[in-house]
Amino acid sequence: MASKTDRTGEGTGDGGSVIEENSIGFVPLAARHGKVRDLFTLWFTTNIAPLPVVTGAMAVQVYHLPLLSGIVAIVLGHLVGALVLGACSAQGPQMGLAQMIQSRGQFGRYGALLVVVFATLLYVGFFTSNIVLAAKSVHALAPAVGLPVGAIICALAAAGIGLLGYNVIHWLNRVGMWFMSAGVIFAAFELLRNMPAGVWTSGNASMIGLLSMFSLAAVWHISYACYTSDYSRYLPPSVGIRGPFLASFGGAALGAAASFTLGAIAVAGAPETADPLGMVSGAAGALGPVLMLLFVLNIVSHNALNIYGAVLSLITMAQTFAVSWMPGRKARVVMSALVLAGCLTVATLSATTFVPRFITFVIGLMVVLAPWATINIVDFYLIRRGHYDIDSFFEADGGIYGLLDAPAAIAYVAGIAVQIPFLSSSLYTGPLAVALGGLDIGWLVAPIVTGGLYLALGRNRKAAKPRAATLIPARAETR
Repeated sequence: MASKTDRTGEGTGDGGSVIEENSIGFVPLAARHGKVRDLFTLWFTTNIAPLPVVTGAMAVQVYHLPLLSGIVAIVLGHLVGALVLGACSAQGPQMGLAQMIQSRGQFGRYGALLVVVFATLLYVGFFTSNIVLAAKSVHALAPAVGLPVGAIICALAAAGIGLLGYNVIHWLNRVGMWFMSAGVIFAAFELLRNMPAGVWTSGNASMIGLLSMFSLAAVWHISYACYTSDYSRYLPPSVGIRGPFLASFGGAALGAAASFTLGAIAVAGAPETADPLGMVSGAAGALGPVLMLLFVLNIVSHNALNIYGAVLSLITMAQTFAVSWMPGRKARVVMSALVLAGCLTVATLSATTFVPRFITFVIGLMVVLAPWATINIVDFYLIRRGHYDIDSFFEADGGIYGLLDAPAAIAYVAGIAVQIPFLSSSLYTGPLAVALGGLDIGWLVAPIVTGGLYLALGRNRKAAKPRAATLIPARAETR
């Protein structure tokens, strides 16, 4: 075990600094701490935010579903999507590594790069979207504060929390859960109390609309899956699999479903152009500013996850080529400043158009995320059963995993290719999407093709023996 700590750097402590020392390195067992329940509070509170509220409103405003049907599609979608998030999150305590570094165990040292690039785009996009929403919320609370100034304040605050790192992020979400829960319950009660008659069943409960909203809700969690281990890797491996899985699954599904549902309720019976956040604030009456302040604070806390993940992914990309570089605190500070500057520039130049475009981008990105998530879960749970050679992840030749893993690459490309006929976007609409009325269900087909092919090509790996001792002894790691 000592060799792993030495190779992946950072040691066990933070050298007396409040800024987290570790970046992409293996977390030594001596540095493991925390409670499984922290994963519930993290993923619950993270999903009580303006962006999921705005996204949930699409059930009524875009897909024109009756409120009751829209809520059913939202809940079912989040239950399915959160399964993937939970399965990825449960890997963190067993591996002691950030999620993207783990991909080297499936794709090889260079093969993992493509997935890391897409993950970085997601983090940066979420961070920028939340800067825009936070700035608008601050401006609504204090009109004298312009959008650029509000964006700078909120972005700097999020970057500061991201720099402080893992422990501070978890602490803020433990505290914030109680305030955000109270705010959502109060707003939902006020909206339902003044709900116009007939909105529960008025609308068009089309299968296309239902499946589209179901897909959007499921995709919401799968887009988070590429950084879930980042927030569970400090837990000791003795916590097993089941606890972290259930805590992450439950928190994510409940929090996101609550926010999506609040957005749908807010615009039910309102004009199609109604602002979901404005409707929520208005329903709260005199407490509207308090609720919006809670949203602003939660956006900042939530956005810390995005810049934290973006920085880890950028460091992972750089370290792929700079093999001897074992980055720590200074690297995170520099990378955070670069991400902050770039995202602030985009947010201030395209504040009115970025969020809807990004939501469309996230949906489109499922083409590459669904096959990755499938390979990740199949490899960890069915093929290697949690046993990986940590040293190999940081070796120049990829160690026992090599530079490019052919079975993973083949299965990944096949998973992307099978989705092309189902694509439905402004750039391209496949023939099967046309036949389905514009519905994209490729993300449901991809796991079947990718998983089956990867299992067939990688079945011999079950007998593979790492050169170094595995991180997890053969015990209850898969219980």
